[in-house]
Formats: sequence, C-alpha cells, structure tokens
Amino acid sequence: MPAPAEGAHSRRIGSTRRQFLLGGAVAGAGAVAAVGVDLALNRPGSEPQVAATPMNGEETVPFFGVHQAGIDTAAQAHGVFVALDLHDDVDRDALTRLMRILTDDAARLTQGEPALADSEPELALSPARLTVTFGFGPGLVTRANGAAPSWLAPLPAFRVDRLRPEFSAGDLLLQIAGDDPLTVAHATRMLLKDARGFANIRWTQQGFRRAYGTERPGTTMRNLFGQVDGTTNPQPGTTDFDRVVWTDTDGWLAGGTGVVVRRIRMDLDKWDRLDRSGREASVGRTLANGAPLTGTDEFDEPDFEAKTAIGFPVIPQFAHIRRARGDGAERIFRRAYNYDERPAGAEVSESGLIFVSFQADIDRQFIPMQHRLDELDLLNEWTTPIGSAVFAVPPGCRDGGFIGDTLLT
Repeated sequence: MPAPAEGAHSRRIGSTRRQFLLGGAVAGAGAVAAVGVDLALNRPGSEPQVAATPMNGEETVPFFGVHQAGIDTAAQAHGVFVALDLHDDVDRDALTRLMRILTDDAARLTQGEPALADSEPELALSPARLTVTFGFGPGLVTRANGAAPSWLAPLPAFRVDRLRPEFSAGDLLLQIAGDDPLTVAHATRMLLKDARGFANIRWTQQGFRRAYGTERPGTTMRNLFGQVDGTTNPQPGTTDFDRVVWTDTDGWLAGGTGVVVRRIRMDLDKWDRLDRSGREASVGRTLANGAPLTGTDEFDEPDFEAKTAIGFPVIPQFAHIRRARGDGAERIFRRAYNYDERPAGAEVSESGLIFVSFQADIDRQFIPMQHRLDELDLLNEWTTPIGSAVFAVPPGCRDGGFIGDTLLT
C-alpha cells in the first residue's frame, strides 16, 4: 500500500530534520558555552587578535600656512566644488567680513572642531583630512579693487566646448574635500549657511576618487574610462612642483596659484563600442598599468620617435599624451575628480570628470596645451567640456589672519 509507505518516508525525513536541527541547536549551545569558557579564561593582555581596520577619521591637515591646503595635499576621496555669485551690494568691506567668517569656519572644521553656532556639532568631530580651498573669480577681485593677473578671465572659446552656464564662471570658489562624505557634506552646509548673506550659489559639482584604504597612497587615480589620470604630475614638496604651481610674482597673489575647473562629460556608452587597442591608442598608454605604448611601467618616458614595423608612430599623432606634451614650460598639476549622476533615457550613465588643474600662469601653462588638444586629440570623440571656470587662489594665511587678507587689507 503506497500511501502508508509515503507517509512513513515523510515521517522519517521530518524526524531526521528535527534531529538535525536539534543536534545543531545543541552543538550551537555547546559552542556558545565553549566561547563563554574561553572568554572567562581570558586575562588582561591575552585578548584575541583582531585585524586592524584602517581609520583616518581623526587625521587633520593644517589649515594655516604659506599656501592654502587642498592643493599639494594628497587628494582625498570626496570633493565638492561650489561657485558663488556675490550679491550686488557686496563691496570691499563686506568681502572682508565674508572671508573672515569663512576662514574661521574652515579653520575650525578642518581641525575637527564645530564652526561657531554649528547646528550639528557632532558631525564636525571626524575631520578625515578635510580641507577647504578658496578661489577668487575676476568679479570678486574687481569688487576688492585689486589688480587681477592677466590670466584671470574666461578661457578662450575652444572648438570642442559645449559650455553650460550652470557649470561655468563664478565670483568665489569653495573646494571642499575629505575622505568622509558626511564630513564634507556638513562642512559644505556650514560654509554656505554663513555665505548666504553675501552670495548666491551659482553651481555645485560633486566628485569622487577611490575610497580611503582602497589603494596605496600615491597611486595615480583612474577616470571612468579606466585610464590612469595624472601620471605626469609634479611631486608636491619638490622644486619642480613649486615652479609649476606657485606664483612667484609680487603682489597679493604671491604664494598663490591659478585654478582651472572644467566639467568634462564622458560618453561611456560610445566608449563601450571601442576595442581595447583603440582605447589605448587614443590616449597613448596601456590600460593595464598606464605605461606609455613604448614602455613597460607607468612612469617610463614615452618615446615619440618610435615606429612600428611598417613605419607608423607607435604613439599616434592624435594620442592624448602626445598632444598634451609641451615644451617643458607648459605643465600643470592635475587634481581631478570623477562624477557619476543619474542617467536619462536609454543611456546607462551620465558620467565624466571634474577636471581641476593648478598652475602659476594659466595663459602660459594651460591654454597652449588646451589649444593643441582642441586641434587634434582623439579623446575628443568621447569627451565634451560642458563647464569651465577660472579662479585665482590666494596664498594661505597665518593664525589670526584670513584667506584673502593680502588682497583685502
């Protein structure tokens, strides 16, 4: 009779499962008891070894100094860039008040201290290498009755540009960067709350790099094309870096620099249709480690004279690294961030690069390079500049002073 047999089989399975679960419960209780005994026998100094978790929440970057922080500082994981437009009634005296307030906020927040009247002081207690860097646009320098460097003006119109006003220009730049996004968000809000009586937000851009602890310090960042980005940067702390970045002329900008901020949209959907060899030829470097096509390591010097077996340049004429290479004087310090926002329609991504470069003289160092890239750079097939702004970054200040005091006092 099949029914009783099936029933017996079901009962045996059920019984086996109950026994297994019961046995597991007993074993679990035994394991808990064993752990309890082990813990009870632990003595001071004999605690179980636990792998250390990388933490840098308490790490700070000095705010006061000859130069502003956030330039030669090792780039943090998160960056927010905010451009402000000054109210019509803001004059030199009002600018002085504004910069005193913002300097005080930044000096406190970057050291893990709440700003004055901080509405959420607990959010300020983990600075995570927070830095705040200020840049002055041409309109602000005019309000301050200052002499602007010749390069403090909108960049020339480039053929590849499709600039949008919501990502361009501005009177005052705030670059707020740190390794913790909550810290960065809080600092941004505190600074903007204190600035709103003097200025309105013109644009905001948020970017990211690898999270803290993902890669060894000093690793060149990668953009969302997968390319290494910034291999030829001068090294902070060297005379080479000082020569490229810091302004050595007399005047209020001595010890400062110039910054270019360009929002470059990257067509990742179109990039997906290009094979790996085509991607490498477009930039002139291998994707695996960033080595030039004529070398084996990222920092090998490219050989622009090398030819293939049939006589073509190994690094094509249209390759990005060939077009960007100048005469040695046309050098910049890149400190870019990726962005990735909500896509629309059938596209998978709305992504790109917040290109940020620091250089002592934008006319001499950046613009000739950009002209060459505008004329013949294959990467232009997949990249479109949609925002552009230029600012003068004043020097740092001493404790008791404020950013911009060389211009405003």
